[in-house]
Amino acid sequence: MFMRQLVYLVALDRHRHFARAAEACHVSQPALSAGLAELERELGITIIKRNRSFQGITPEGERVLAWAHQVLASLDGLKQEAALVRQVVGGHVAIGTIPSAVAPLSALVSAFRESFPALTLEVHALSTPELYRRIKKGEVDFAVVYADAQEEDGFDYLPLFTERHVLIAHDGVALPEHIGWKEVASLPLCLLSGEMHNRRIIDRIFAGVGVKPDIVLETNAVEVLLSQVRGGTLVSVLPEGALPVEGLGADIHMHAIDPQQTSAVGLIRQARKVQPPLSEALWALSRRLDPAVFAGNRGAAPA
Repeated sequence: MFMRQLVYLVALDRHRHFARAAEACHVSQPALSAGLAELERELGITIIKRNRSFQGITPEGERVLAWAHQVLASLDGLKQEAALVRQVVGGHVAIGTIPSAVAPLSALVSAFRESFPALTLEVHALSTPELYRRIKKGEVDFAVVYADAQEEDGFDYLPLFTERHVLIAHDGVALPEHIGWKEVASLPLCLLSGEMHNRRIIDRIFAGVGVKPDIVLETNAVEVLLSQVRGGTLVSVLPEGALPVEGLGADIHMHAIDPQQTSAVGLIRQARKVQPPLSEALWALSRRLDPAVFAGNRGAAPA
């Protein structure tokens, strides 16, 4: 079976006339008729009702016609994808991310580089307002942000994954058997600073359970928080995506907090009627990624 036979069938159904269908396919009428007859022989069914002229499609033929539309639509998609890849052999892209999603971003960068080896990239870890500002100015092409921080107008949003917030502590820190948000609030905490969107999420969680956390240290750098936790005197609350892919170390573990709190994270870009080929190709690739690729292998299993 050849694709052109399916093309002939779809054209005949559209034009309801052998000569006009042949003309639309840029072949002679005998060639079109012969191709359709061969299709019927290969499938072993009658597809077309014939007399001296086209009389319609048989019930069996309608089922074949539906498959023909699906196959040709898939072929068109494949051709478009190939054309896009030819257009985007290389190029340069700037990606911004909230600091708490630097680790998951590595999965996105790896996927981009695997599909487009000649692609060059730059990555910026910035606050949410700064990410939006830079996208508006065209200084950043894509940004990874929290879903609840997305601006409604002027941006496309693509969900990537959902992260949960966990307690990070040194083994030497005495923890209660049951760790809820009220218990976490009583511990000496180091948290991301107030201008970070993740911190605002954590503040809302504490406010929701009616407690004021004991905050000893604030910073806009995840690395500083982890170094303080390693010191053994402070604990932190972070999204799993903020944890290093290579793990936390033998003496540092993450602990589940009850009830579990999650936040959706996604990719944004400036909305346009027609996107540049590179942007469209990377957006389509991001859409196909399994959310599991962003999880990595961070720390030990939550206690």
